[in-house]
Amino acid sequence: MRIDDERHVCRVLNDYRERLRRVETELGRLPGVSGGDRDRLCRSLGEVERRLEDVESTLTQDIERRARHRSLPRVLADWTTPRLGVLAQQAPEPLAVPRHYLTTAPPREPPSITLVTPSFQQGRYLERTLFSVLRQNYPNLEYVVQDGDSNDGSKAVLARYATALARWISEPDAGQADALNRGFAGTHGEIMGYLNSDDLLLPGALPYIASFFARHPKVDVVYGHRLIIDKYDRQLGIWVMPRHEDGALNVTDYIPQETLFWRRSAWEAAGGAIDTSFRYAIDWDLLLRMRGAGARMARLPRFLGAFRVHEEQKTSGERMVGSLECDRLRRRVHGRTLSPEELEIGVARYLRRHLVAHSVERIKARMPRRRASVPVLPPGPWSVATTKPHADDRAIDRAGHEQHAHAHG
Repeated sequence: MRIDDERHVCRVLNDYRERLRRVETELGRLPGVSGGDRDRLCRSLGEVERRLEDVESTLTQDIERRARHRSLPRVLADWTTPRLGVLAQQAPEPLAVPRHYLTTAPPREPPSITLVTPSFQQGRYLERTLFSVLRQNYPNLEYVVQDGDSNDGSKAVLARYATALARWISEPDAGQADALNRGFAGTHGEIMGYLNSDDLLLPGALPYIASFFARHPKVDVVYGHRLIIDKYDRQLGIWVMPRHEDGALNVTDYIPQETLFWRRSAWEAAGGAIDTSFRYAIDWDLLLRMRGAGARMARLPRFLGAFRVHEEQKTSGERMVGSLECDRLRRRVHGRTLSPEELEIGVARYLRRHLVAHSVERIKARMPRRRASVPVLPPGPWSVATTKPHADDRAIDRAGHEQHAHAHG
């Protein structure tokens, strides 16, 4: 097939995928369609859309391969270009993690963790987020979902998972920051974090984070590496974070939000609330306030979360708002707006260190090592039993189930 013909087919496939997305959106508005029926229809449409995208992706890769050769300059550019901030880095591939992630155990006396998921109209991805958290089998988890009165089937999903949640509420709110404050209100966990309703926690993340906090009592805030996934749960790239550097945080925020956790003491010292005047840079604002209150931060050398790239996400739709809010935070730190040259200089050292860490991870990925696929949905109707990935987790799951049963009476 000629390249022009391949490009034409790609355009046609893309047009059909757009039509399928519109049908999925309209399904959420149809009266008289039950949540279960809507979920099944959306999954079927999603599978068709995925197959179309697979063909389109294959054709696109062939076009790129035929249009250029991998010359030495291109190879060098590939290995010397920072990947932080880049959301699509490679052709989609199955989501997988090192096998030892599945056997990460919590400390002997696991600290309590409060996790909040704010959500609005994310019924397509919400169950994946919930399952990624509950499959951690963490024995001392307080998990709260704060939904903004969604009408896309989210409430039906939450009702199915209700027995495993500390609470879920669906009510109108004033945006993500307000939803987070509502979700955190009345919680008690020693460690805190939030996970957006289209992202995932990777296997073993909560036990690993808890163990680090237990071993390092002077550290107040932690975060780790990120995987990037598409709307079909396929990996598109990685963000490998270098060792924490306060100076870089003065200029920009590369910290992957879905991997960010902090001690309640740091939260309270920073004011104990999310600033609702922010819509985009709420986590950077919180980080700067916690650091200003004396919090010590550390980057953990592990992939902790997966950030999902899709058409409806806030990160892609509010870039102008984000730019204004980031400038506002830089003026708070520096007393003025920074020039593009100052921004480049401010992150240059950090990005060089990122390149080294990223290259090491790419080399490791090419070495033979045992990896495990990451299930993103239960194999059947959800129950506590479906969150057990292997036999070694049975005791952990029993403890967590007994705690939830007691909490819900």
